[in-house]
Amino acid sequence: MRDEAAQELRRLNEVVERLRAPGGCPWDREQTHRSLRPYLLEETYELLEAIESRGPETLREELGDLLLQVMMHAAIAAEAPGGFDIGDVAQTTRDKMVHRHPHVFGDVAVSGAAEVVVNWERLKGSESAKRARLSLLDGVPRALPALAYAQGVQKRPARVGFDETPSVATALEQVRAGLDAVGELAARAPGQTPQGQDWSVTEGEVRHSGWSDTASSEGLPAAAAAAAGHAPPPAPGPPALEAALGDLLFAIVALARRLRVNPEDALRVRATAFADRFRRLEAAARAGGVDLHDLSPEEWRRRWAAAGEPTEA
Repeated sequence: MRDEAAQELRRLNEVVERLRAPGGCPWDREQTHRSLRPYLLEETYELLEAIESRGPETLREELGDLLLQVMMHAAIAAEAPGGFDIGDVAQTTRDKMVHRHPHVFGDVAVSGAAEVVVNWERLKGSESAKRARLSLLDGVPRALPALAYAQGVQKRPARVGFDETPSVATALEQVRAGLDAVGELAARAPGQTPQGQDWSVTEGEVRHSGWSDTASSEGLPAAAAAAAGHAPPPAPGPPALEAALGDLLFAIVALARRLRVNPEDALRVRATAFADRFRRLEAAARAGGVDLHDLSPEEWRRRWAAAGEPTEA
């Protein structure tokens, strides 16, 4: 690391410590590890977005925002009895990286990247044993987005030799089987959901909706709620269908993993493309003074197709 970079890191740490010190910023002094969690998550997602599409200047800024969060958590930890500071964090991470790269910092020979990954998991397991981790999966946070969590719980066992889908062919078989199971259950499901009710209302939403106070809280059926002027939520899907869809999604994650595609990234790119196209449709409707609520299915399809056409430079 160049001397100037080390000096800038020290200066940032001094700023954070000053904010937390007596006479510093009242807001920063009130923060705890727990209170800062939303900001850590927000900054992480902003960094991910910058990596995707926002250029080097924004990437530099968002990396700094995330670094600030790390500095803040280290400063808070340093204030506790027996705590640690940012130097301890760096030392722990350095020791970990040296230990897990014996082919770089030791005399272990590897044949390539695949063997590096296997050694990494073996060495990581030895570290986990010292910390009383009972499972390889203990390092996969349940709070991850579902696709990323599924990828994590598949990937960790696969790195030590157990893989439900050891090839692209077996992954495809599971996807096809999942599609067949969903198709069979969907054929027995109720008909098309009315417009505006394509998603189940959660219990919490029901409790906080207008009709929960006047109807459901009194034990009235859905029909009574509707008669009172409040639309009841749609019925939730059958548990068997939810399980089948879960199996299908899990199989798709396995297929993506075998193809070396990150499913979270792939879905995010696809969802972003959909959102961008829908915004173009909305913008065209606004420009024409068109109320989207009044469109027929045929007009929706026409406008959707138009929104997908390349625009002139």
